[in-house]
Amino acid sequence: MAVTKKGVTDALKEVIFFKKQNNIVDLGMIHELNINDSHIKVSVVFPELADPSVGIITNSINKVLKEKFGNDITVDIRPMSEKELGKGPMAGVKNIIAVISGKGGVGKSTVAANLAISLSKAGKTVGILDADIMGPSVPIMFGVEGQKPGVIERDGKGIMIPLENYGVKILSIGFFVAPDQALMWRGSMINNAFNQLMTDSEWGDLDYLVIDMPPGTGDIQLTLAQSYNIKGTVLVTTPQKIATADVRRAAMMYRQEKLVIPLLGIVENMSYFVPADMPDKKYYIFGRGATDALAEELNIPILGRIPIVEKIVETGDNGEPITLDDHSPVTAAFTDIAANVMKEVEKVDA
Repeated sequence: MAVTKKGVTDALKEVIFFKKQNNIVDLGMIHELNINDSHIKVSVVFPELADPSVGIITNSINKVLKEKFGNDITVDIRPMSEKELGKGPMAGVKNIIAVISGKGGVGKSTVAANLAISLSKAGKTVGILDADIMGPSVPIMFGVEGQKPGVIERDGKGIMIPLENYGVKILSIGFFVAPDQALMWRGSMINNAFNQLMTDSEWGDLDYLVIDMPPGTGDIQLTLAQSYNIKGTVLVTTPQKIATADVRRAAMMYRQEKLVIPLLGIVENMSYFVPADMPDKKYYIFGRGATDALAEELNIPILGRIPIVEKIVETGDNGEPITLDDHSPVTAAFTDIAANVMKEVEKVDA
């Protein structure tokens, strides 16, 4: 059978990139395709070359082409990264930071939102992605609830334009779901929604993209670890032993052999209570010491401790995160946390 460009392209449509649940042709992963008699040369673009899917797809390409055109052909496959080509929706994002917790109710979203603003106030270009599919709260915290991101068309595909407030670009599944709508989604639907927020969006050039992850160790955590170049994770816990036990399980997920992502450190939220009329007093309502023990066990730093302050809740509910108040002691704590995160990222890059 004669080797033609159309024939090769049709054959390559049988090669599926399972993480995005489509074939490599329709996903636009074929960068170059050259045919010289029985020699086929194809360049394939991946989000990351460290992805195990690179080897799987390379083998699949070789297999389907030889099945169609015979074993006498030679196939030269060159994997390339999106960043290598300066392409891809994430090409301009330097550092992706995932904010994670082992359980709900520890203030993970509050930490993610105020970390994003603190990084912005430090002079960095920042975005935040609300990946907490079942409980998106970032639109409320940033005062953009009820708004919708813009959409442009590129290569026949709709691309979302993040909203922006307080110097931070914002995307959330909450923009597309009614407040009283219950999401009853299976794993594939959750992953598709997450991938669309990540890759079907015009993030532009960012120093940091902060991801507010769902609690626990589910589908989105696996997709994030396997499909994207994550610079590191920030663990959020409260001082109780039961909370640190849950965050330990979340942390160990990212230390599995095939999912190694640096743990940048721990943020201890609700560390202590300071009465407004007695600013020198500290009451350790939820105990103390468990976070220090966990940090020592994991050999990672404590990035900072956030006190219990009523204004944190008030400002978050009002869409004006507390770090916008330069005079709040909580703002000072988040300023230190942002500085420590940047320092740990530098260590990863070193």
